[in-house]
Amino acid sequence: MKAAMLYGVKDLRVEEIEVPKIAHGEVLVKVKAATTCGTDLKILQRGYVEKVIKLPTVFGHEWAGEVVEVGEGLEWPKKGMRVRAGNSAPCLRCYMCQKGKYNLCENMIWLWGAYAEYIKVPARMVAVNMQEIPQHVSYEEAAITEPLACVLHGVEEAGVGLGDSIAIIGAGPIGLLHLLTVKKMGAEKVIMIDLVEERLHFAEKLGADETVNAGKENPLDVIRRLTSGRGADIVIEAIGLPKTWEQALTLVRKGGTVLEFGGCPPGTEIKLSTEQLHYGETTVMGTFHTTPLHFRKAINLIASKTINVKPLITAKMSLDNIKEAFEMLSTSKTQIKIAIQP
Repeated sequence: MKAAMLYGVKDLRVEEIEVPKIAHGEVLVKVKAATTCGTDLKILQRGYVEKVIKLPTVFGHEWAGEVVEVGEGLEWPKKGMRVRAGNSAPCLRCYMCQKGKYNLCENMIWLWGAYAEYIKVPARMVAVNMQEIPQHVSYEEAAITEPLACVLHGVEEAGVGLGDSIAIIGAGPIGLLHLLTVKKMGAEKVIMIDLVEERLHFAEKLGADETVNAGKENPLDVIRRLTSGRGADIVIEAIGLPKTWEQALTLVRKGGTVLEFGGCPPGTEIKLSTEQLHYGETTVMGTFHTTPLHFRKAINLIASKTINVKPLITAKMSLDNIKEAFEMLSTSKTQIKIAIQP
């Protein structure tokens, strides 16, 4: 089968490899669509945590497809079923799982291999984190379940509520998914911040109440003006740079919450004010990945059109052109998510 193999930083090759063989409890799926992700771009450009990704590996983690082979011992799923699976599955038994922190499982298994003609789903993932795709949902839309699940986990932890003012730093795919989600959760005013005018225009089309080009205006001045001088109730950083992590802390009101959602490069640090944390009672938090429950919530929200992810898919390309797709993502001002079709 044809697959995109990642050998190292900026070393991505489309090669012919063997179709995976499945064992007891496993499932083989023909990939119908795999969507590009900011995390994939970061991995390609700067590497990732070795315990999560062991190189070389088939690349990609947002996918949807059709079951073509079912291992022994399974009554579900059935051959021919439209499915998608999370890129992780917790053990449900370790200390963190027993605490309900399934996203921090100490024995997590990870699944990579979306940019390929076929993907093998491990038995634990079939049991814990695979969902059937309703017939009216496209494979491209279903593939976006994974990033939406991560966003749902983040906004729930941050306590987004009715009437909140939200500032989101970054109008890329994750920032836009946060926009769509917090609007449905009843946020009164959502302010998007970015440096790219085209992305800000796109955010306006998706429902942003205000946009700020940080290259032309001071976000702090704008947000204070829009919030009667207080600052935003919740600030979400959706880029993953120490500079914007620190910027998020300047935009929040007293007693507000900063969600540092974007993952920064390993080894980086930020400075923060002890006075702000103590006297201002600012809550600063990070959230990592997501849980099987949020995956199920995400596919249901997509299926019901409560959150319409279709506009985020701005291009479709073949697996043979995957290197070109990632080049477009790193340089284009308009591409948000590209659906790769094996």
